[in-house]
Amino acid sequence: MAIVPSHNETSRVQLRTLVLIRWVAIVGQMATLLVVFYGLRFDLPLFATMITVLASATVNLVAQFVGGSRRVSEKGAAGYLAFDIGQLTILLYLTGGLGNPFAFLLLAPVAISATVLSLRSTIILSAIALISITVLSMYHLPLPGQGILPRLPTIYVLGVWTALAIGILFFASYTWRVAQAARALSDGLFATQQALAREQRLSDMGAIAAAAAHELGSPLGTIAVISRELSRDLPEDSPIAEDVALLLTETNRCREILAALAHNPEGDGAPFSAVPMSAVVEMATIRHQTDRISLSFKSTSIDEDDNGAEPVIRYIPEIIHGIGSLAQNAIQFANSEVELLTTWSKNIVNVSIIDDGPGFPPFVLDRIGEPYISLRISKDEHMGLGIFIAQTLLARTGAELSFLNKREGGAVVKIQWRREMLESVEGKFDG
Repeated sequence: MAIVPSHNETSRVQLRTLVLIRWVAIVGQMATLLVVFYGLRFDLPLFATMITVLASATVNLVAQFVGGSRRVSEKGAAGYLAFDIGQLTILLYLTGGLGNPFAFLLLAPVAISATVLSLRSTIILSAIALISITVLSMYHLPLPGQGILPRLPTIYVLGVWTALAIGILFFASYTWRVAQAARALSDGLFATQQALAREQRLSDMGAIAAAAAHELGSPLGTIAVISRELSRDLPEDSPIAEDVALLLTETNRCREILAALAHNPEGDGAPFSAVPMSAVVEMATIRHQTDRISLSFKSTSIDEDDNGAEPVIRYIPEIIHGIGSLAQNAIQFANSEVELLTTWSKNIVNVSIIDDGPGFPPFVLDRIGEPYISLRISKDEHMGLGIFIAQTLLARTGAELSFLNKREGGAVVKIQWRREMLESVEGKFDG
């Protein structure tokens, strides 16, 4: 199961968060203007700057009371941050352009976008910020206190522009990459939880079946008794004799089915039944078999001092899903054959999944297991969540995974447990 929320249609930020950030900016801008004008007694266009700040406050009030705490759309959040860049650009134009030490605040909307919005929106906002600092480097009113402070040389302004441009590009790219990795991890964990929840629901259905078998046993027994009495009392030539006999037969059949459910509500693969490790591997893999690929299963002891006893474990959903997902991946990439080798000793248990396909691409070999690390050329075919989920599930049982390529071609996935730990695992999810 791979549930991948879209980052292109809906942003992950609530409007309330953006409103709060803007209120902090508005208070800071207002305080700075008042301190500069009344405290430092620098000459600045106080009326124009206050109007600019009040315009931002008005828009923020409207957003706060109209939008509430809902999540804002991707376009809405991008427009909100673009307004912040525009408002700050006007303030900087009125107060000295890039000579204003607060010019670095233009980085803030870009950083916020890189954290919560898509790459496309971040690129657009970065371009707007770059255009803004370029305009401010050429057109702006004098810096407040210009009569007291020396005039800034052109080379210094150029240096500030360069620093801000590099900062915008760096913050946009680096922050977006970090945030994207966090989003991918979050989506992968969500998909893992969904898979475990599904298995838990199946387990709960088994418990419900057992309860139903117990509750239905008494009514069915009553029906069977009445059916037998009717069958004895009816003459053989009665037109309903056959119907009564059929009712009795079907009632007995229902009782047999319910008795089987009560004895083993979850079928042959009940979570608490003991199963040899090689059988677990086969059960996890066989459901993914295709006509194109042949599967071979081998199992053996690798410890000469061992008595050869194969480890017997409980039927654990994490192991079934984990091995099954890795085997499915091998089947998808294999040319003709996938081999599953189960080996054990006194201390360890190994499961190796070997295919004769092209192997893992060298440039992703060290990163396999991360969500969205694709093993395919086309991004639409495979997003790497399968291996990520498998690794997460198996790690819950104490397994260690390694991925490598065979020298003659093909991929190998090795799963290793400490035998004592594996034989004591009972499944760790709670749904």
